[in-house]
Amino acid sequence: MSVNEIRKDFPLLENQKVIYLDTAATSQKPACVLEAEREFYEKYNANPLRGLYELGEAATEKYEEARETVREFLNAKEAAEIIFVRNATEGLNLVAYSFGSLVLKPGDEILVSIMEHHSNLLPWQQAAARTGAVVKYLECAEDGKYTEEAFKEALSDRTKIVAMTQVSNVLGCKNDIKRFAQLAHEAGAYFVADGAQSVPHMAVDVQDLNVDFLAFSGHKMYAPMGIGVLYAKRELLEQMPPFLCGGEMIDSVSRTGAVWAEVPHKFEAGTVNGAGAYALAEAIRYVQKIGFDFIEEREAKLTKLLMDGMKEIPAVHILGSQKAEDHHGIVTFKLDGVHPHDVASVLDADHIAVRAGHHCAQPLLQHLRVLSTTRVSLGVYNTEEEIQAFLTSLAGIRRQMGYGE
Repeated sequence: MSVNEIRKDFPLLENQKVIYLDTAATSQKPACVLEAEREFYEKYNANPLRGLYELGEAATEKYEEARETVREFLNAKEAAEIIFVRNATEGLNLVAYSFGSLVLKPGDEILVSIMEHHSNLLPWQQAAARTGAVVKYLECAEDGKYTEEAFKEALSDRTKIVAMTQVSNVLGCKNDIKRFAQLAHEAGAYFVADGAQSVPHMAVDVQDLNVDFLAFSGHKMYAPMGIGVLYAKRELLEQMPPFLCGGEMIDSVSRTGAVWAEVPHKFEAGTVNGAGAYALAEAIRYVQKIGFDFIEEREAKLTKLLMDGMKEIPAVHILGSQKAEDHHGIVTFKLDGVHPHDVASVLDADHIAVRAGHHCAQPLLQHLRVLSTTRVSLGVYNTEEEIQAFLTSLAGIRRQMGYGE
């Protein structure tokens, strides 16, 4: 598929005058995904897992087919290891609350990388407060790199859980979570991965990585908002108590207690997002049709064009590595003398959408000694012309703000 063909699949990009450079926050949605969500409500709208009639059984079938699609996509051993949640945030909270309460005790350590999105940091702070465990931080170098030596040094015989993102939502760097998970397991710890910024952009094989948990959000990979996935090894799910209680997560209920349903349904209380799961499966098929080889090559090319151009603009400072190949479609920067919110506002006047702020990663920015930044994040639908338009607009911001250059 050519980029021009891909762009025609996205109604918003076709119908609105916008250069969308905020895919790390949420991706645009292709027409096939929009149609899939509509199709579910038009053809299969009954409550999955409940109605013992033809329409209800069809809704259940489509919901479970979506689970199998995700299983195959991540190469999980079985569909029972796939839990549908609202987003990566809910999935990570589920792990911290349910699994954390199961394995943590006073004095235990939770090792969290300093570059984590708040969604893979705050739940562990709360888990530590509930259980008496301690959160310990693994600090990265200025370029975002973690060495094996530093990781091994941070581990101790009290480390029970390691939480780390596969790709940073600020620095764009990719962590070797396969190796770090191996080291964590050798130390007797469990490994929780945030895949929100990796799963949409590169092939992720959970069996090869051998992580214990991995969460991602559908809305960052061309699927609707409100649907996400938690992958977890079945033997761990079997031990964990439910995160939420209510309808369809039970086998039986009495006045004094309940018997929980088998996994994965034990963790999917209440009416599920059947349409969202159905549309997520379509988004996965769309990504597979394009292919990760094309996606990675395309996004790497655009990232290099972006960074090469930014380095030519005075007063622009790129956070993290100065090598384009280390950024995986995410480039965060500071512009001397101009607040990031003003940078975003000026760009918006030129119909360019970027993210400004702390990107839900305040401890990382504090570690890097900055308060706020501007972030550009790419999708497979972006073009060279859009990158050039961004660079032209960026180059003129300081002049617009009254500086001489």
